[in-house]
Amino acid sequence: MRKTASLILFVALTLFLMQCRGQETTDGPYIYKSGSSDGIGKWFMGREIAHVMGYQGINWLERSDREAEENTSKLLQDIAISPDDTIADIGAGSGYHVFKMAPLASGGLVYAVDIQDEMLSALRTKKQETGINNIKVVKGGEKSVNLPENSVDKVLMVDVYHEFNFPAEMIASIKKALRPNGEIYLIEYRGEDENIPIKRLHKMTEKQAVKEMKAAGMELRKNINNLPWQHCMIFVKK
Repeated sequence: MRKTASLILFVALTLFLMQCRGQETTDGPYIYKSGSSDGIGKWFMGREIAHVMGYQGINWLERSDREAEENTSKLLQDIAISPDDTIADIGAGSGYHVFKMAPLASGGLVYAVDIQDEMLSALRTKKQETGINNIKVVKGGEKSVNLPENSVDKVLMVDVYHEFNFPAEMIASIKKALRPNGEIYLIEYRGEDENIPIKRLHKMTEKQAVKEMKAAGMELRKNINNLPWQHCMIFVKK
């Protein structure tokens, strides 16, 4: 009897979801509707949010041709890291940028923030192997970066913002962690360029980024246009 009741409930729920498919629902700043298979069916300010790249993609993050494709050395120059900077890498993944930034901020601190336990484990292992001590590994949440208020000079987000399930809450959290003159370095594949071989939902246009950041009380100081495929947009508090 219990199995029969469970089966009936399952069939009813499935039929309900099938009937609702294609309909829009709204929850605060977010709209839920059907969309691309690369997206989560959730939209923010006209942009469909992309699926998160799982820890299974860690080898892609550490690929040998990443420097050639993204010119990460140039990106580090763009960030203009000072020895006493406190930097947060949000969505740090395996720490590709973290372990390049930490020696430059030798008298400061680099927060390596990620939401996936497997990525956090990889970060801790690499930290132990390298012996670099000015890195602090932090587990973030879907709505918060879990950093102290007024603690960070620079925030780096490399190809991760477009995957936030709750972008409005995350930017509010980041803004709270920023010091008054703090900067957000938003790195995203250029959505304006169809020739960049990245899926559409994993790219962003400058116009869309400015629109979303403006809603959070941030303004574009500069878009450094010197990376092969990516925007390097610097946002500051209004």
